[in-house]
Amino acid sequence: MNGKETGGFSRRHFSGPAVLQNLIGVGTLTLLSLWVHRQMTILLVMSLFWLTSPACCADLKEVKAKGVLRHLGIRYANFVTGSGDGLDVEMVRLFAKSLSVRYEFVETTWDDVFSDLSGRKVRPSGHGFEVVGNALIKGDIAASGLTILPWRTKLVNFSSPTLPNQVWLVARADAGLKPIVPSGSVEQDVEAVRSQLRGVRVLGIFDTCLDPRYYTLDRAQAEVRKFDGSVNELVPAVIEGRAECALQDVPDALASMDKWPGKIKVIGPVSSMQRMGYAFSRTSPELREAFDKFFEQCKKDGTYIGIVRKYYPAIPKYYPEFFSQE
Repeated sequence: MNGKETGGFSRRHFSGPAVLQNLIGVGTLTLLSLWVHRQMTILLVMSLFWLTSPACCADLKEVKAKGVLRHLGIRYANFVTGSGDGLDVEMVRLFAKSLSVRYEFVETTWDDVFSDLSGRKVRPSGHGFEVVGNALIKGDIAASGLTILPWRTKLVNFSSPTLPNQVWLVARADAGLKPIVPSGSVEQDVEAVRSQLRGVRVLGIFDTCLDPRYYTLDRAQAEVRKFDGSVNELVPAVIEGRAECALQDVPDALASMDKWPGKIKVIGPVSSMQRMGYAFSRTSPELREAFDKFFEQCKKDGTYIGIVRKYYPAIPKYYPEFFSQE
């Protein structure tokens, strides 16, 4: 080379406008088109990244400034009925009123609820999770009978517990499984249920509190089946014979007993006691604090127990200790 031109090019041709001059000079306009296309592609990708990057979550000041509180909810039992009411709908509506802002319901799904709140798409893994992408933030508070699970607490912040919970095994009425006799020990009751599961088909919804893998039911030699429908469709699937039984949390199981009397039976617990709560972005500490204060006041003045009895009248009877704290 030695600085001399070779094949129409020299080192000086690879700097500044000379590049374009030589490309044109040798009849390679196609390369110029490819270069322009590449730059436009980079700009498009950057634009899409900006549009899908998590926006700044709304804390208390932002919610008040916007004049609206966005409630992320999933149609689930009597928490969010889909008819404009439900335990969680009434509570979040009252919370919005206490802030002097408008209430707005934003429907979501079990797969998307925490992404819509946190701005992060995640894949649960054991007690943690893996971030797999960004998401648009669509709400300020998530409330739909959410159980406080370990992996969820690492992604979002929960309010103080709003309801006691436990996961029960619910079976078709004619199934060979027998309801256990409570022993007074949760551990013994769980083992009594597990002892009946050899070869039994159990439906559950993965990555929720109704995931049979969380309770190692496979080790009890149960035939764990992933259910791809909604939580509200679990009991109908059992009644139709798609499996002998399914997992349900306590509030939903009690509602199911009322909805399908004589068609299902509760066998017993597969989990220890759990808690439900309302979820907030980790960047909204003041909003969560405001909710906790509001919730405490609702417990003290009887508002909360009144709403619970309206939608789940049996729960205070099953867990009097939780409500005696009010």
